[in-house]
Amino acid sequence: MLPRSRTLPSRIHQGIIEERHDVRHYLQVEVRPNTQTESEAMNIQPNYSNCFDDDGRLKRTGTFWTATAHIITAVIGSGVLSLAWAVAQLGWVAGPVVMFLFALVNLYTSSLLTQCYRTGDSVNGQRNYTYMEAVNSILGGKKVKLCGLIQYVNLFGIAIGYTIAASVSMMAIKRSNCYHNSHGKDPCHMSSNGYMMTFGIAEVIFSQIPDFDQMWWLSIVAAIMSFTYSSVGLSLGVAKVAENKTFKGSMLGISIGAVTQAGIVTSTQKIWRSLQALGAMAFAYSFSIILIEIQDTIKSPPAEHKTMRKATTLSIAVTTVFYLLCGCTGYAAFGDNAPGNLLTGFGFYDPYWLLDIANLAIVVHLVGAYQVFSQPLFAFVEKWSARKWPKSGFVTAEYDIPVPFYGVYQLNFFRLVWRTIFVLLTTLIAMLMPFFNDVVGILGAFGFWPLTVYFPIDMYISQKKIGRWTSRWIGLQLLSVSCLIISLFAAIGSMAGVVLDLKTYKPFKTSY
Repeated sequence: MLPRSRTLPSRIHQGIIEERHDVRHYLQVEVRPNTQTESEAMNIQPNYSNCFDDDGRLKRTGTFWTATAHIITAVIGSGVLSLAWAVAQLGWVAGPVVMFLFALVNLYTSSLLTQCYRTGDSVNGQRNYTYMEAVNSILGGKKVKLCGLIQYVNLFGIAIGYTIAASVSMMAIKRSNCYHNSHGKDPCHMSSNGYMMTFGIAEVIFSQIPDFDQMWWLSIVAAIMSFTYSSVGLSLGVAKVAENKTFKGSMLGISIGAVTQAGIVTSTQKIWRSLQALGAMAFAYSFSIILIEIQDTIKSPPAEHKTMRKATTLSIAVTTVFYLLCGCTGYAAFGDNAPGNLLTGFGFYDPYWLLDIANLAIVVHLVGAYQVFSQPLFAFVEKWSARKWPKSGFVTAEYDIPVPFYGVYQLNFFRLVWRTIFVLLTTLIAMLMPFFNDVVGILGAFGFWPLTVYFPIDMYISQKKIGRWTSRWIGLQLLSVSCLIISLFAAIGSMAGVVLDLKTYKPFKTSY
């Protein structure tokens, strides 16, 4: 087993070829003297342009469909299952309206963000490989550090949230079978710790996939799974409504004095729950933090921002239809008693085998979604480390490992150790704070305004040189301020929910 390095033509276009996302390309390739004549270099040029993009990296192969799969994998996550609960807090009027408004805001700001993939000119400008690089090249200054902190903390939090959600779905499979076998006599309480560990082991393995380019198949599988469990939840909701022969719920949402699994709803709790619902809806659409990274996988021509805009439009349209259907049918089926997680809160008991299939689909989907959201953080740490310790074999060397039925896997010891530690840490924190709904609300509130609204708008204004106090500038600022207020309210509601949960919480001993 020997370290593997790659030698590329290095003096083409504007000099040394820039680094790729995997560690081997983080370092500039050393030019060996007298290894290539000028005429040989000229002969390489046509072949070079066919194999490499304008930034010296290997030709990107992503398409409209792979980008759409990545986005759907990121968007239709566990958040869809909490939407029935969110609609229940807001009611038949505000619930669907707020959900639709979140979709419009995300569609608009995502469209602005796609034009920031290249600095200056959106067709021929310098590429930005990550969200943080886009902020750095367009805005610069202290905003870069602020953006990086918010983005990577949010990605870390999403990994924790998905670990919780996956364990809840795995438990739901066990509990539904237990409930069926006992004919409803056994409450089937159990701990989530073992299931979180199982999910963590799976993520340690999948986290060794080097970068986004090699994850397209996982995203497609995850996208199919998301449609599977969303369709099951929708179908069961429709069946429940048909069984009830009426639409439950009210125009203003859950009523004060209503008896729920958490107890009697007071006027104060009504406010907190409504605000928490805003955070849940914001989280359900959160994918802007990885939009630039997804866009960097797309081949051109046509221009990357055109393909990405079409992919975001289709993805958000499809997910919004699913969200409205799942959220509204769940509320119509259960009314004030809509569970926090439609498929795991025992809103449904039968057919138990169908619930098992849906929850298995959730777990498979979350395995992929965890990786989609973690890859930008992985790449950031590995790139920084390679620049910090460029001569360290532990950090930069890669080893060819033959893998049956796969080919050659390039092992990097730093990637193996760092990503394993990351997964272990997210699993440990998930075991410490297994509050699914509250975590979802906090993540949505914390990441929605800065990453989905503020930075995209600020970068677009700078990129397009929109003058202060023009009608366009005022409109964009009003949108930003409005979303900030919503985020603050949502954060307050979600934090209040955590405080209530902590009153009855015992570390590592939470059971469902």
